[in-house]
Amino acid sequence: MDSTALLSRLAVALAIGLLVGLERGWHSRSGQEYQRAAGLRTFALSGLLGGVAGALAGAGQPQFLGLVFLGYAATFTAFHWLETKTDTAPNPERDLGVTSVVAGLVTFLLGGLAVLGDVRAAIAAGVAMTGLLALRDPLHRWVAALSWPEVRAMLTLLAMSFLLLPILPDRPVDPWGALNPHSIWLLAVMIAAISFGGYVAVRALGDRLGVLMAAVAGGLASSTATTLTLARLSRAHPASCRLLGAGILLAGTVMMARVGTLVMVLNPDLLRPLGPALACATLGQVLGAAALIVRNRQHHMPHLDIANPLEVGMALKLAAFIAAVALATQLLSRTLGDTGVLVLAALSGVADVDAVTLSMAHLGGHGLSLTIAAQGVLVVTAVNTVTKAVMAGWVGTPRLGLIVGGISALALGAGALAMGWA
Repeated sequence: MDSTALLSRLAVALAIGLLVGLERGWHSRSGQEYQRAAGLRTFALSGLLGGVAGALAGAGQPQFLGLVFLGYAATFTAFHWLETKTDTAPNPERDLGVTSVVAGLVTFLLGGLAVLGDVRAAIAAGVAMTGLLALRDPLHRWVAALSWPEVRAMLTLLAMSFLLLPILPDRPVDPWGALNPHSIWLLAVMIAAISFGGYVAVRALGDRLGVLMAAVAGGLASSTATTLTLARLSRAHPASCRLLGAGILLAGTVMMARVGTLVMVLNPDLLRPLGPALACATLGQVLGAAALIVRNRQHHMPHLDIANPLEVGMALKLAAFIAAVALATQLLSRTLGDTGVLVLAALSGVADVDAVTLSMAHLGGHGLSLTIAAQGVLVVTAVNTVTKAVMAGWVGTPRLGLIVGGISALALGAGALAMGWA
């Protein structure tokens, strides 16, 4: 390694240490100066030390990195222990955890990785570690907001995934080549994980958020459940129809964003025929929601009643629904052609958009043209959007249904025009 490359890598090692040290120093800023085991400079030097040790190891002394790491670990741990022993004053904010010790060790190792391995991986790991350190309080609040059944459901599903995925056959098991057990279960877990993110946000923050932010978080977990909740609120608060309508539209916007994200991850080629129409429809809903927000500034605190998407029963139902849609899509495509696929998308859109989106993303360009796959995704999205407008008027008030339905129609019209122009 030439001197320029080595200096560049050492600079990265130092930068990682500075980044971690900045967070740790800010976290302990209320402590007495020179009474902390580690701060900004110590963590910066830790990263640089790891880089220098890595450079020496790469120069023909591979054991040097391990020896320096052991010495560093012992010294850092000893000083941290000394800090906790000398701080005898009662202090409820006193940090008795081992987080700083682990952060110091990881900083040293990332400095070594920056010199000996992939620099981008070292930078990414350093940023991720700093983010975890900085989010200590929010993470603790999120964990505290979860109940034991929710934690148990998450652990059970994770165990089932890691145990089942390696042994599930990664090939079609039906005569039509539509059912791949490994892919179906993996997709079900992925959708459940995305929904669980919104579920956690609602559980942790729902009681403190207003309609709009709760609608965004709820739309990530279940836009249908969010629509039902906000529609019921309109009966108790008829004067807030504009605000509640904005919440329903934002939940639908999140649903469309989910659809676009799934397509982008599973089949980027499908974005070319699908992207303009989906973007225009999403933008139409966002603008409609914004117009409603401007005209109504009332805020209520809704309680969103959303089931845990990581319950094993719900995950199995989702996997079964994905499998049924995949099989039906293949059979209808063979018997009725493209029309059958679009009819299935329309029928499925009343209940769910994810299964059809996943099926279209898998088949688009592989047994089904990209154009028909894009049309299938748009049909299921449009039907689901119309269904939410009907729910708003049926469960809520007619006025709410007209508000949501009118804006949704304009948004879908914009998407249809974009599809025609594309």
